[in-house]
Amino acid sequence: MKRPKIVVLGAGYGGLMTVTRLQKQLGSNDADIVLVNKNDYHYETTWLHEASAGTLHHDRVRYDVKDVIDRSKVDFVQATALKVDHQAKKVILDNGELDYDYLVIALGGASETFGIQGLDKYAFSIVNVNAARQIREHIEYQFATYKAEEEKNPNRLTIVVGGAGFTGIEFLGELGNRIPELCKEYDIDQKLVRVICVEAAPTALPGFDPELVKYAMANLEKKGIEFKIGTAIKEATPEGIIVAKGEDETEEIKAETVIWAAGVRGNPIIEASEIENMRGRVKVDPDLRAPGLSDVFVIGDCSLVINEEINRPYPPTAQIAMQQGELVARNIARLVKGNTHLESFTFDNKGTVCSLGDDDAIGVVFGKKVTGTRASFMKKMIDNRALYMIGGVPLTVKKGKFNIF
Repeated sequence: MKRPKIVVLGAGYGGLMTVTRLQKQLGSNDADIVLVNKNDYHYETTWLHEASAGTLHHDRVRYDVKDVIDRSKVDFVQATALKVDHQAKKVILDNGELDYDYLVIALGGASETFGIQGLDKYAFSIVNVNAARQIREHIEYQFATYKAEEEKNPNRLTIVVGGAGFTGIEFLGELGNRIPELCKEYDIDQKLVRVICVEAAPTALPGFDPELVKYAMANLEKKGIEFKIGTAIKEATPEGIIVAKGEDETEEIKAETVIWAAGVRGNPIIEASEIENMRGRVKVDPDLRAPGLSDVFVIGDCSLVINEEINRPYPPTAQIAMQQGELVARNIARLVKGNTHLESFTFDNKGTVCSLGDDDAIGVVFGKKVTGTRASFMKKMIDNRALYMIGGVPLTVKKGKFNIF
């Protein structure tokens, strides 16, 4: 009897959780498991802001996929998935194709520019390891060039961050710690450096507790961060950005570094595969299957799960992706063993912590508000827990954060 073939697209939080749980729940003779990823490594998306600012080396945020999969049970294919032909039950790759009996799409998101002109050309986005390296190197180059050039260009020392959501605030926290180091390294007066955060919403960190938002903004402002809240970016240009000022007026902010951290949409494969979606995200069934597709599961940034309490989607986080991966693994294992009764997904929100640099953070953990070093400790414990859940003690020891205070 032919073994069913399970194909998992993506080695992010959700994809790796699915595969590592499937390899425990199924024997070698139960199914063929194939993991597809464009890189041979996984990167911790929630650490990219540190690599981008230069406070953490880019190699620290990634680890080899082969270190966490059981290669006697899982076949790893390094390729880019382009499209799913769900009628033929095939995945089209950039170097071939794969057939499947069960498919898990866990490919992560893509940057969403909301149609703002010039952002795709003139702004950086914190989207992967290579982008993080590029941002870090670009900022360092601007400081070095400013110091070396005879006719000083002050715009080299101006950094604009578009978006005061989770990624934007965490990146600003790291920049607040990194700027003094850069100024010392290149012998530059820190007063000449400007870091400006532009946010269209009426508050930073929308949805966060207002008291915690106030704490975060006050602490970042102490580090020299300027905020322009309720200010929309209209355009990015080679010289910087243009923002709305009043109903009909605009203002130009000149900067050699513009980083866009304000939007995530689902992976392009969702739209290319003609799966029903909203901005590349699939409103999944309770068991995390795509509507009308009994053999396709969608998790992580590509999935859309509604929080019934507020009738809005849960934000795509590592925590929710990992919980989805665990459930999908259990459901696929059931299907392989002939049990068609599948579990429904219920998000167990254990809390959210937003870092403000290496030694500061804000958050709500198990219903309690935390700030400062205590919150920073919790953030690092959360990061370590994610490593432990996928790779156990060896991975946690190798890549974990132990400078907890």
